[in-house]
Amino acid sequence: MELDAAVHTLSALAHASRLTVFRLLVQAGDSGLPAGEIARLTEIVPSTLSTHLAVLTQAGLISARRDGRLIIYTADYARMRELLGFLLEDCCAGAPEVCAPLAQIAARAACCEPAA
Repeated sequence: MELDAAVHTLSALAHASRLTVFRLLVQAGDSGLPAGEIARLTEIVPSTLSTHLAVLTQAGLISARRDGRLIIYTADYARMRELLGFLLEDCCAGAPEVCAPLAQIAARAACCEPAA
């Protein structure tokens, strides 16, 4: 990931409502959630939510698909991995213990293990 793309992606997440929506969609998995359900769960007014969804879509963090009358939103896990990889790319500086806790967190999250 290039620096400009990382900045664009991070700026999309730099808003409490958008970060909440993105985390909700990450939790929802590949099945995603309809826009109405996202609005209900986050208590964001639909017109405002629409703007937030557009920003997240433009940043490549989420995608939408139509299912009948519903629009289902899902997190783009490849883009999320790309961003996380960019952030951790230069981690450690020769000292693996610096990033070891991050690797453990990532392993738990990737495998859906409960935290100890």
